[in-house]
Amino acid sequence: MSENATNIRTKQIYRVTLLGMFVNMLLFAFKLVAGIFGRSGAMIADAVHSASDFVTDVVVLAFVRISAKPRDDDHKWGHGKYETLASLIIGVSLFAVGVDIFIDSAQKINSVIAGEVLPRPGVIAIVAAVVSILTKEALYQFSVHKGKQLDSPSVVANAWHHRSDALSSIGALLGIGAAYFLGEKWRIADPIAAIVVAALIVKVAIDLCRTALAELLEKSLPKEVEEEILSIISAVPNVYKPHNLRTRRIGANIAIEVHIRVNGDMSVFESHEISKEIERSLRSRFGEHTAVAIHIEPLK
Repeated sequence: MSENATNIRTKQIYRVTLLGMFVNMLLFAFKLVAGIFGRSGAMIADAVHSASDFVTDVVVLAFVRISAKPRDDDHKWGHGKYETLASLIIGVSLFAVGVDIFIDSAQKINSVIAGEVLPRPGVIAIVAAVVSILTKEALYQFSVHKGKQLDSPSVVANAWHHRSDALSSIGALLGIGAAYFLGEKWRIADPIAAIVVAALIVKVAIDLCRTALAELLEKSLPKEVEEEILSIISAVPNVYKPHNLRTRRIGANIAIEVHIRVNGDMSVFESHEISKEIERSLRSRFGEHTAVAIHIEPLK
């Protein structure tokens, strides 16, 4: 990936994230007003969830700017893992939101069991939930597509935060709808649905954190990718028995270290040309910023 391509990628990530920030600001304001005037605690909680999305958008923008910086004396492998760190922060924030929704909903269930009657929500709360579901699911689909296209883990992670908000709104809609249409005894459906949604949010958060931690802790690339790497290396003429392969991700890029064997009678120049051909082949497949280190051994 050239410097120009890197700049284009960064700008596209900014556009996707800024769009999400703008939508989250509007939804937060709308859902908060709907929750207050619609007498719906579920909708107010959903508004808080949208506010948390806004915070994670800010995190993505800050860390993507850092990760796009070129290599320097203190970061000879580049700054790609800052983007991975952003994914981890988003996962942790998602987990916190899920746990908070769970605790709040459990407290409401206990209060209903104790005899408290939850207030009937207004129609505006139902409308806000529907608008939120449709808007955030559309934003999720757009963001996850762009995140995969740009190979940006933080954008994909943020896309899941958009979907978690849509799921939260589904739970709110079910609870608000039951409370509005089915009477007092059904108003407990609101916190019950919210607990289910909270469990889904926590699962997504754990998956995001697991993926980010695996990269930060230098987990190797998937087996099928390593097999493809070995196949590319073996296809270069006069290369024998590639071994001791080590791989890892560095943000949107990968690092490859491998040992190869060549004819022991080769000159240094000839073996160096083979190394250059391997590097060209790997970077053609995995990107120009792929870090490649090759150790050459004589064929015995």
